[in-house]
Amino acid sequence: MFYDPIYMMLAIVGMALVFIPQMLVKSTYSKYSEVKSSTGMTGVQVAEAILRDNGIYDVRVEPVQGELTDHYDPSDKVIRLSESVYGANSIAAQGVAAHEVGHAIQDNKGYLPMKMRAGFIPLVNLGQTLGPLLLMGGLMLRFFMHSTFGGLTDLIALAGIALYGSVVVFHLVTLPVELNASFRAVKALANGGYLVEGEVGDAKKVLSAAAMTYVATALYALLELLYWIWVFFGRSRD
Repeated sequence: MFYDPIYMMLAIVGMALVFIPQMLVKSTYSKYSEVKSSTGMTGVQVAEAILRDNGIYDVRVEPVQGELTDHYDPSDKVIRLSESVYGANSIAAQGVAAHEVGHAIQDNKGYLPMKMRAGFIPLVNLGQTLGPLLLMGGLMLRFFMHSTFGGLTDLIALAGIALYGSVVVFHLVTLPVELNASFRAVKALANGGYLVEGEVGDAKKVLSAAAMTYVATALYALLELLYWIWVFFGRSRD
């Protein structure tokens, strides 16, 4: 109950799933942040130009501190670009800036997966904190009280599984949102002439590396959820 080599193995796999893509992102981003684009446009210039190309005039672009802290805030209609992207004219900077504009375009067009992800945020915040507590609490109470299946302790654990399941769904819904934003970014960079043909491929490498972090996070969350479902419905019945 309190020490499980299978869970320890899962934790090691999870750390690898998270760590390796992050290192790949940093390595790829660092490489192409040193390669200047042929147009010489900065991240902010590219972002504002693509917004205009798509007829979006209610979204502003502003700098934010940190590295790889770039994001789009739909509630404030603002694209925040990190310092190494906002004023830089590298291929990596243009790729990241275009990706965040991709999210703004999704918001403007009412992209369904993006709406779904936003709807999950309140439940996810609850699931990340309360879900594991209820799950572990229910399983521990069952262990100490020798409860039979279907009792109050199982209901507590099931509530924890359901809440943590919302976190997994959030990560899974995030995948098409991020992949679609990158697709829009590459298309905008190519069609708008902001990068030449070879440079578009390099920007795509940066965005693909970033996408792998979302894939890895979703996979690890799903594996952990499946483990706890197995503990609750399968192993604990043995």
